[in-house]
Amino acid sequence: MPVPIRRLAVALTLCCALLAGSTTAWATGQGDGRQTSPTVAVAAATPSPSTSAERQKFAKTRFVANAGLAAGATYKWIVKPYKEGKFKKGAKHRKTSLAKAALAGAFTYNRLKAAERNAKGDPTLSKALAPLSAAIANLKDLPAKLRKGDGSAANSFNDTIGKVKDAGKSAGAPVKDKVPTPSELKSGAQSGS
Repeated sequence: MPVPIRRLAVALTLCCALLAGSTTAWATGQGDGRQTSPTVAVAAATPSPSTSAERQKFAKTRFVANAGLAAGATYKWIVKPYKEGKFKKGAKHRKTSLAKAALAGAFTYNRLKAAERNAKGDPTLSKALAPLSAAIANLKDLPAKLRKGDGSAANSFNDTIGKVKDAGKSAGAPVKDKVPTPSELKSGAQSGS
């Protein structure tokens, strides 16, 4: 849609007049003899508080994401290799499998702790996950057991993940496995967030 030339001419004239007036006043130092730069007032953005419904929605979303990553890591690097016998003495690449399982165990523990914190933002999810706090806390020492080849540690991880999935499902936040990348696994195992 073409703009009439008259409007363009008026807009251009006004812009030039404003620019020329502020520039000459600044350049000549009118006023008290000092040169001052023109100031522009910018309104600061203020964060708007989210409603309790939004906080709950985000809490569930974050819970599902963290629990899904924990479940994916547990299955891919702990449960599946354990079932395939990769942790047994004499198995091919046993040390590598055990190291990956230990790293996945630390990752899983950190993601489940984060999911537990996320669940506190939603009353239903918080109630469903409350009985599992002790089971999640007990996972803290299991990566060391996995490194040594203890099979009961793999079962403990699998059982706890199953309970977390059931709690999420009962609270309306079904958890699906999401396998993290190796770099996510490494960084997530080292962070506590």
